[in-house]
Amino acid sequence: MTWIHLSVHSSYTDTPVTPFEVHRLEDHNPSFTATMGSIQGAERYAVVTGANKGIGFEVVRQLACRGIVVVLTARDEKRGREATAKLHHDHHLHANVVFHQLDVLDPLSVQSLANFIHDTFGRLDILVNNAGASGVLVVEEELKALNIDPTSWLSGQAVNTVQGAIKSTYEKAEECLNTNYYGVKRVTEALLPLLKLSTAGARIVNVSSLRSELKRIPSEAIRNELGNVEALTEEKVDAVLRRFLHDFKENSLEANGWTMMLPSYSISKATLNAYTRILAKKYPKMYVNCVHPGFVNTDLNWHTGTMTLQEGAAGPLKLALLPDGGPTGCYFYQTEVADF
Repeated sequence: MTWIHLSVHSSYTDTPVTPFEVHRLEDHNPSFTATMGSIQGAERYAVVTGANKGIGFEVVRQLACRGIVVVLTARDEKRGREATAKLHHDHHLHANVVFHQLDVLDPLSVQSLANFIHDTFGRLDILVNNAGASGVLVVEEELKALNIDPTSWLSGQAVNTVQGAIKSTYEKAEECLNTNYYGVKRVTEALLPLLKLSTAGARIVNVSSLRSELKRIPSEAIRNELGNVEALTEEKVDAVLRRFLHDFKENSLEANGWTMMLPSYSISKATLNAYTRILAKKYPKMYVNCVHPGFVNTDLNWHTGTMTLQEGAAGPLKLALLPDGGPTGCYFYQTEVADF
């Protein structure tokens, strides 16, 4: 039996990656110098995390096709450069897509990206926080053998059926929370000074999940804590996550009302949604939203999803390109506002 690490809309691997320092892009991309004029003359600049494949890659492609200069980021430098080269070669987007390595777990890597954006563009208009991790190990052959309707699996209805094929560990839980919640905070806070300089009001898009919805948390107390937008603070969210990790370690998740289907992933996305609402209140001139992109054909479901990458990118793209006066502090189910 072979356990594999399951990543969600990200480029994360288990191979250690040396932090990528700020460098002159022309050293690695001879065409960069020739295109700097068009880059500096662009109206909008965007960053998409976890973008070497899947939804993130498609969001980069579609933003770039609209004339926006996009920084494609990935933890794995080789995969990120290959993805960028593909956009350059297949879609002729040399002037609109550049690569920068980003490990959201590493503060030095995050600061390196912020320095690069500052030195190259001077501001940031769009941030799509797409990178993420699932918090579980999966026996792929066993999960496939169960032949479960993937929609039933992801909605939580098949929680007991899949327990033998999906393994949660404390280490993976910590990694998941540090990626999906604290990683987003780390990146967003480092880029906020640049986002504040956006002339039209920055757009921040946090890619969430169906698993984030509060109705999926059994505990009414936890639902109320994360759902009371007037009382929400980052300190309260941190306290919720500390309790979750304590209960995980004590093997008391179910007894204390946490969801048992992808528990770490689910609470990481629920708290990400809460952080979205906190940010929206704190920065009323920005447009800050979170989105469940839909059941998309990606690595997460071994390409059994019913939606294409183009369809899955529709929600994040809508929020990245919101017109002035659009909604903020909202949760979107694909392209429509929904209840948290």
